[in-house]
Amino acid sequence: MTITGAALLALFLGALDALVMSAAMPTIVAELGGLQLYSWVYSAYFLARAVSLPIFGKLADLYNNRRLFMGAIVLFSLSSAAAGCAVNMVFLIMARVVQGVGAGGIFALVYIVLADVAPPEKRGRTLSLASSIWGIASVLGPTLGGFIVTYFSWRWIFFVNLPLGALSLWGIGTYLVELRSKKAEVSLDFLGVATLSTSILAFLFAFLLGGRTYPWDSLPILGLLALFGIGTIVFIMVEKRARDPILPMGFFRDRGFSTGNAAVFLSSFAIFSMFAYAPLFIQGVQGKSPMEVGVAMLSLSLGWSLGSIGLGQFIDRMGRKSAALGGAVCLVAGSAMTLAFSPETGTLYSFTSFFVIGIGMGFVALATLLAVQSAVPAHALGVATGSNQFARTLGGTVGVGVGGSLIVARFSALEDAIRDQGFWAQLPVGVTAQGPHQLGELLRPDVLTALPPEIRAVVQECVGEGVTAVFWTVLAAAVLCFFLCWRLPQRGASGDPE
Repeated sequence: MTITGAALLALFLGALDALVMSAAMPTIVAELGGLQLYSWVYSAYFLARAVSLPIFGKLADLYNNRRLFMGAIVLFSLSSAAAGCAVNMVFLIMARVVQGVGAGGIFALVYIVLADVAPPEKRGRTLSLASSIWGIASVLGPTLGGFIVTYFSWRWIFFVNLPLGALSLWGIGTYLVELRSKKAEVSLDFLGVATLSTSILAFLFAFLLGGRTYPWDSLPILGLLALFGIGTIVFIMVEKRARDPILPMGFFRDRGFSTGNAAVFLSSFAIFSMFAYAPLFIQGVQGKSPMEVGVAMLSLSLGWSLGSIGLGQFIDRMGRKSAALGGAVCLVAGSAMTLAFSPETGTLYSFTSFFVIGIGMGFVALATLLAVQSAVPAHALGVATGSNQFARTLGGTVGVGVGGSLIVARFSALEDAIRDQGFWAQLPVGVTAQGPHQLGELLRPDVLTALPPEIRAVVQECVGEGVTAVFWTVLAAAVLCFFLCWRLPQRGASGDPE
């Protein structure tokens, strides 16, 4: 219980840190300057976390987990202190890179440690507790961030990690023992790490920048995608020859490993697209207040947490494939419900739709994690866990990138529509200054309400079409997820046939 509590506290640190930033960033920019670097405070943390997840997964199979976990917590805590002491935006971004590496280690090791310490028949129940942490963090994060910035200083959103990190460090350092035998002689796959990191970064940068900063057919994006393709080919060649590869290619021949990771990739594509772009519809088309938007979107987190926690109580009797299929059905049903959204749709319908999607994600995420873990030998538990967490991160990135391209395309069409109909001169001062990117200001409730009815109708129609296109891609991803879950092998809690 102590190990579980300490591991979950460490996970809470990483989850909370990703959520409190939204409330603090305007104040941080006002004090430190560097508005042009605003998005990199998020992106630097995210990219570093994504790259470090599979690396820490492999390290957990080679080295003492207690030391690795303690090292990740220390790294996260020290970089939090550095971020809190930042004197300019560049320093803050550098601290966030290191923080992301520490967070990647924490996220990978939490699930590895929980899987290690739990008996096979209780692994599902124990791992489901991690989802409750995400739910709690999603509720507390923005509120806590606003409270700290209002009554203390933005620096304390980082400094608060120090006492919590110390408590988690004590629990892990005192009670965690190594339960899996490790190799006496270790061979680190440095070339595999380098080629994998290059491929990951090229792929993520392409989807972070494509369709927004640069067109998809521009030279920078095509170059990044080419680098990803070349890097992936080189990585596969390196891994086939490596003495102890960071990601053995043979694992992909196991249907549980490859299908489970692909399914969670698609489920993450779906839910993170909803997190990113459904608020545009609720606020920009339905004209709801930020509070109503928050209530509706909270249902995604609550559904995810409650679905995972509830499934953890009976997945060992239900079976992983059945659980994953049930989750995929919920994803499809909830995604289909969003296609009926209109300006008149009520908050209750939106809440229900997102809650069903969240339940589906909770089922799929837990069931596929257990499926992937059971598909590999016990000594490769870290690789399996890290790959599943990475697939989840990658799916969210691709979903947000694809959705962002659809939204930007519609905002460009919105500018054309407003100009063609002669409404440009009637827009508020400042909104028209920088083209389609600045038109996002029209979605603010106070600005939208003040617009003439004819302009408001054009804005709502354009935004509605863009977000509806995102909803269709989400539904397509959910349907593909269902077919992959149907392809999962029938295995019981210990990997034996059901």
